Amino acid sequence: MIGYLKGELAEVKESYVVMEVGNIGYEIYLPTSSIMELPSKGSTFKLYTYLHVREDAISLFGFLTKDDLEMFKLLITVNGIGPKGALGILSAISADEIRFAVLAEDSKAIAKAPGIGNKTAGKLILELKDKFKLETAFEQKLINQAEKKDVSGLYNKREEAIQALTVLGYSATDALKIVNQIDITEEMTSEEILKLCLKKV
Repeated sequence: MIGYLKGELAEVKESYVVMEVGNIGYEIYLPTSSIMELPSKGSTFKLYTYLHVREDAISLFGFLTKDDLEMFKLLITVNGIGPKGALGILSAISADEIRFAVLAEDSKAIAKAPGIGNKTAGKLILELKDKFKLETAFEQKLINQAEKKDVSGLYNKREEAIQALTVLGYSATDALKIVNQIDITEEMTSEEILKLCLKKV
């Protein structure tokens, strides 16, 4: 089993990235929310990974935090939710939000995820509610917030650029693709980033 990979960001696609490790390019599927948090192309970064093997395919799934990976592993234990479904849930709502939705038995919050109806959301709550405790959920949220602050500078700038492009009429997917082509640094202002994005189109 591959615990994690650390390498260079070679390519960013809509649902996966290519990470170069030792002259080998690994295609790794990520939640959409994680793709927005990636560093610029050519940067070295780390992904916690899950290798899924089927008779007809071998797929590698990646996560920026161990918490997301552990949540993914829990989600795929639910009857009827496969790796792609679990990835869709983590793209729509965070691991913290999943925990609180399960504890509150809020199936509507989970059903926001693409391909997850109220019936599947209800099944997810039923099968996972004994896995979480409210106190632990709050503790994990504080840990995740602290980790987020470490990378929040670049993340916030990317978010602002994506939002600005959607206001200008680009779809969220196109905005993400444009922003991923820009090498964003801490020194750049939001205006400078937006100007570079518009030059790309």
